[in-house]
Amino acid sequence: MFACVTVAYGILFAVAVGAIKPADSNFKMLRFSRLPVTILLILILSPAPVSAEPLDLYMGEAAVASQEVSERKSVLPQALKQVLQKLSGLRDFDEYPLVDESLKIADSIVVSFYYRNQQQMQADGSMRNELRLVAKFSEPAVNDLVKSLELPLWQPERGTTEIWVVVDDGLNRRIFPVEFQYSWDAMDRMAAERGLPVTWPTADEDGQYPVDEQLLWGGYTEDLLGSGRGGVMVAAARREGREWSLRINLAYQEQNWTWRSRDVDLQLLLTESVQQAADLIGAANSIAAADRGSRLYELTVSGINGAEAYSRCLSYLQGLSVVDRISVHSALAGKVRYHLHLNALPQYLEETLDAGRVLERDEPGGDYYLR
Repeated sequence: MFACVTVAYGILFAVAVGAIKPADSNFKMLRFSRLPVTILLILILSPAPVSAEPLDLYMGEAAVASQEVSERKSVLPQALKQVLQKLSGLRDFDEYPLVDESLKIADSIVVSFYYRNQQQMQADGSMRNELRLVAKFSEPAVNDLVKSLELPLWQPERGTTEIWVVVDDGLNRRIFPVEFQYSWDAMDRMAAERGLPVTWPTADEDGQYPVDEQLLWGGYTEDLLGSGRGGVMVAAARREGREWSLRINLAYQEQNWTWRSRDVDLQLLLTESVQQAADLIGAANSIAAADRGSRLYELTVSGINGAEAYSRCLSYLQGLSVVDRISVHSALAGKVRYHLHLNALPQYLEETLDAGRVLERDEPGGDYYLR
């Protein structure tokens, strides 16, 4: 997370007087054990993570009580289940009764693992430590498992969703108020667990955002959407007595959703909103098991005038998950005809091409050209 110069001086001063003590050097984090909550909230001026860590869809995590071998083996199925959630876009597997039994192979397909200490801020400003196992599983083995279980496949070409939160506590209406930093962190963790790439807007040096609060409060997402893949989620929360009322506006590519919810726990509402966003985006961008299988697709691309353009087009097509192999059928006058060996129905390739904005076509059903 970014921090302004004021925060840096505040932390240096706190270290100097002993309010903040360096934690174990292995983790290079700061422990706030004796720092008053009010000072802590003043220091935390960065509203949210600027962007999530790059998502590894074959990496799963689980909380552990220790680093004992028996403990590791007991939680590896949980880590594998998280991987299946990321790949399928499914929150649960109630309709797939064979999943639980299949998780027993987790120990045999793990390729590497390590432990990390995760510090989580609580609502009262205190920090909670949690030891977590991070396990990397074999991609071919997991892919075979997804196929054998006939799970849907959330395509790995996933656009990034930018998250905005505006809060009305009855006195003020603010974008990312600092006292709810623990909620933004929880949302970021939930997105990573579900395989949903997210970014967070950044404030300027005065803590101001380039979007009007009223625009966000109204749930207007059109001006926040960038070009290409991806979307934006606007969460507007209002305190009403003991409860919070939350409205979500979610836009992703050409689709829009909105819903409302209520609860006394704002963090619970916000993390649930990330779950629902992953449910919707994952379902809208998944390949059904019945739609997978080998297909041959002929693709003609114009505007390939030179070796650099040819290399760029070929590299792009080879990187698409729906494409297994490529061969060149013919090439002349800046136009190349490819034979693509697909692993799913052609409609999924066409949807990916349309969203990717590297190749475009003048009219539906026409040939593509390289931008």
